[in-house]
Amino acid sequence: MTAPGDQASPSGQDSPPTCYRHPDRETWVSCVRCGRHACPDCLRQAAVGQQCVECVRGGGPGGRPARPARTVFGGRPARTATVTWTLLGLNVLLYLVELAHPSLAEDWWMIGYAGPPLQGVAAGQWYRLLTSAFLPGTGSLGILDIAFNMWALWIVGPGLEQLLGRVRFLSVYLLSALGGSVLFFYLAPANQPALGASGAIFGLFGAWFVASRRLNLDSRGIVLLIAINLAFSFIYRSTIAWQDHVGGLIVGALITAAYAYAPRRNRTAIQVAATVAVLVILAVAVVVRKGQLNP
Repeated sequence: MTAPGDQASPSGQDSPPTCYRHPDRETWVSCVRCGRHACPDCLRQAAVGQQCVECVRGGGPGGRPARPARTVFGGRPARTATVTWTLLGLNVLLYLVELAHPSLAEDWWMIGYAGPPLQGVAAGQWYRLLTSAFLPGTGSLGILDIAFNMWALWIVGPGLEQLLGRVRFLSVYLLSALGGSVLFFYLAPANQPALGASGAIFGLFGAWFVASRRLNLDSRGIVLLIAINLAFSFIYRSTIAWQDHVGGLIVGALITAAYAYAPRRNRTAIQVAATVAVLVILAVAVVVRKGQLNP
């Protein structure tokens, strides 16, 4: 990391912005509602972030109606981590269903192409790219897999959901899961199955790293966590789908970078376009690989 004095300003300005009410006071903090920079005396703590005194009183700048409150990356603020707890509960519920009905694992796992009978993504079962991310294995490694993944989701998820907003956070999670499955589809043997939410979790790791860098926060902890888990992935590559981890990490970091560094002007449109672009790239990659395995 560079020293604070060596870092470029988040908005790319040559000089620091000043408070909209006190032009002689420099500040990088802005109101989460109207976006204007304000000094500590002109900000009030809100449910998410801080708002300027005018927005707190119910009016926007110049007496105009205040814009809807937004998170630092443009999402709608949420008081609770609803998406995180829903994903966690869904993963645990499906794991219990899998224990009761072990055949669900074979029906949902990620596999490229195998048979007879023919099965896999290349056989037209595209749903496996996503369903495999909601089931762990059923053996001794399965309980360790879901325990670690749900612990990581519980630790990282709520903070990311508050930064990104519910919709953007869910997009990062699902696209990371798809990204992990797609890279596994490309690099793993076609008849090798895989299960687990690790691709999505590594995507959240990548998202947290990008968000912390964007906000000039200490990212050493998440870097260490990523490094340790990638090391385990490659050391135990015969039992761990390292392709899924790497694919999820890359996609999670890329899509979060698009969300975090999108300019304020037309920010939502740019973020939506980036989301669609990543989804299209993954879809094209699957079609290409399907043609290679099943011409």
